Amino acid sequence: MTSKDYARFLPPHHRTRVPSRPTWWDWRGRRVHIARATDPDAPVRVLVIHGAGGYSGALWPFAGIAAGAAAEVLAPDLPLYGDTVEPHPGRVRYETWLDLLCDLVTAERRADDRPLVLLGASMGGMLAYEVAARTRQVDAVVATCLLDPSAPAARRAAARFSATGRFAPALLGALDRVASERLLPIRWLVDMNNMSNNPALSRLCATDPRGGGTRVPIGFLASFLAFRPTAPETFDAAPVTLVHPAEDRWTPAELSLRFLDRIQAPTTRVLLGGCGHYPVEEPGITQLAQALTALRRELAG
Repeated sequence: MTSKDYARFLPPHHRTRVPSRPTWWDWRGRRVHIARATDPDAPVRVLVIHGAGGYSGALWPFAGIAAGAAAEVLAPDLPLYGDTVEPHPGRVRYETWLDLLCDLVTAERRADDRPLVLLGASMGGMLAYEVAARTRQVDAVVATCLLDPSAPAARRAAARFSATGRFAPALLGALDRVASERLLPIRWLVDMNNMSNNPALSRLCATDPRGGGTRVPIGFLASFLAFRPTAPETFDAAPVTLVHPAEDRWTPAELSLRFLDRIQAPTTRVLLGGCGHYPVEEPGITQLAQALTALRRELAG
């Protein structure tokens, strides 16, 4: 499956044909794949961060939208996903993703001093927020979702069966002690059926072997549920723009808004009209493009 399989679900006028160039980065014994659309004349750079059901190819349609807003784009495949070579899949934890992204941001800022925006989709939204907090080298955060795993309502929303969200931390914590490296299909545990309001797109995400069709270790899921993000009341690392799909059946907008309202840094909220969790519908997809363009103008100015 390729990025074209995902792009076909966007309205024709948003199917921007931006070729991706595969690059590789050696990080702690891993060969990390990073898709790039290089533009030395672009005033802003955007680092696209996927969640538990995606990878660079699945999110490349959004890279095209970002590039259309006059930005250079890079999109890494986090360990277990995409084309990144992971030598020890059973040992990957949520902190592995955070450490990798923090080091990548540091490396990219050393190489290029243009403003850097983190665009996080789904679980990637909280990753973008936390990386900004830890590195303090990010100029802006844009997130489609700010799902705080420490909040019971957020755990219920993320779980495949909402009732299991209440006891999932204890159950996975117990399993982590005896089978932490056991790999399970991610679609067994999270509500991939609501990845999109278009059933065909949801099926694509859930069955793509490099994305939602992959397997993750029990220890990864346990570490995610045990994670506590930087307190939003102390977050002042970068302005945060929430571009939450208004018709999200998986993680309702109020969960993200509840977290956003507590953030100390300047915030902006945009509810993407008509969009499901994976936003492809109008008018929301145009609203996303407009939000990125407005941010680029602000940072470039």
